[in-house]
Amino acid sequence: MVGHSEQPTSQNGRRTVVPVPPLNSASAAPARTAPASRGVALGAGAYVIWGLVPAYWPFLQPAGSVEVLAHRIAWSLVVMAVITTALHRWSDLRRLSGRGWLMVTAASVLIAVNWGVYIHAVNTRHVVEAALGYFINPLVSVLLGVFVLRERLRVAQCAALAVAVAAVVVLAVDYGRLPWISLVLAGSFGLYGLLKKTVPLDATASLTAESAVLAPVAAGYLLWLGPAGTFHDHGWGHALWLASAGLVTAVPLIMFGAGARLVPLATMGMLQYLAPVLQFAWGVFVAHEPMPASRWIGFALVWVALVVFTADAVRGSRRRLPVADPA
Repeated sequence: MVGHSEQPTSQNGRRTVVPVPPLNSASAAPARTAPASRGVALGAGAYVIWGLVPAYWPFLQPAGSVEVLAHRIAWSLVVMAVITTALHRWSDLRRLSGRGWLMVTAASVLIAVNWGVYIHAVNTRHVVEAALGYFINPLVSVLLGVFVLRERLRVAQCAALAVAVAAVVVLAVDYGRLPWISLVLAGSFGLYGLLKKTVPLDATASLTAESAVLAPVAAGYLLWLGPAGTFHDHGWGHALWLASAGLVTAVPLIMFGAGARLVPLATMGMLQYLAPVLQFAWGVFVAHEPMPASRWIGFALVWVALVVFTADAVRGSRRRLPVADPA
């Protein structure tokens, strides 16, 4: 229904009815669609960068995995300090309580483990196993919710977890060992996400705080490494590659944070599979990592579990959505 506004005219003093376009008119649709489209683009861009990161780490050789991790932490702090200063966000960190800093410290340890294992996986040609970790991460997060938050599982979630466990068993037989890289990546990131729920910081401030906590350890390691490190002895090009680890860490995280504010969480949940899909494709088709039939079977079971899990999550999100007013 078209609204009206009464305004006096200057001709005869009588009040004239002026039509006002309704707020839910078709003309408002582009205004609503544009931010959502930007959000999807930012979120997808972040996950694509994370998915293609396996192409980046080899450029940092001959630096070892621990040296690369130390540089990633140190240069992340430099980049995030510049961004935090530009955005005038240091007050967010000053307001953080002692318990908040304790949670940040615990989260920092978990993300350092996650980063270090992932770098090790790429450098030792276990990209496919790393991709598995991020495929099963949503399922591990659900499992953590059950044991830590006492959440109840729906039937579909139970089915998805059962299939995922079967997949891990198949892959353990295939590898001749537990796929520890996958399990550590999924477990560390799942616990990291759980702890982040207790910290009142957005993604930008959180990465700044975590980098600040880890930076003294990283700097101490680099100083101890001294001449044995590769930063000074392999030319400016190599030094710049190591320093760029800060940007590689910060840019997708900022894109993700900006995108998450513009689209529903369910949409970001769907986009998250872009990263492990690209990592898996890189490992199989670019790095040419072995994929025997039994490994394909294991991954197929993982994908079946994710289809069941995602379909259940989508149905749940639709039930929670408010009914749109057609007027």
